[in-house]
Amino acid sequence: MIRAVIITVSDSSAAGTREDTSGAELKKRCTEMGWEIAETKVLPDDLLQIQEALFGYAGRLAGIDVVLTTGGTGVSPRDRTPEATHAIADFEIPGFGELMRSEGLKKTRFAPLSRSGAFASKQTLILNLPGSPKGAVESLEAVAHLIPHAVDLLHGRTKH
Repeated sequence: MIRAVIITVSDSSAAGTREDTSGAELKKRCTEMGWEIAETKVLPDDLLQIQEALFGYAGRLAGIDVVLTTGGTGVSPRDRTPEATHAIADFEIPGFGELMRSEGLKKTRFAPLSRSGAFASKQTLILNLPGSPKGAVESLEAVAHLIPHAVDLLHGRTKH
């Protein structure tokens, strides 16, 4: 079973002026896939707060297989989730972002503007997903079939 954390990155949701529908939709979809959601969190678009949260969830001690972030992946001045993730990650997994944008382009012409992607930090897979509920779930679904194998590889479990 995949054990996951969902972090919504949104100034307005963190301030309580907008409901966190993206995190809620991701939680619903993850539960449908049989994942355990260990925690959900809402943070403002603040580079250091995002880094701190990601660092806390990554690695063996936290026991988290996957961290899903939603929000902060666009091109506006406050969108810095990929930079925060890159700062604490061991490496990027470019194919995830490529696949998310490729699938997203079938539904919206703006998909190439997304900076969604995936990174590994210790034994934790971190996925940066778009901030819209629909975009977040569709991006997750585009790569969901890869996640169990990626988690196994990060944990040193290989299947031949």
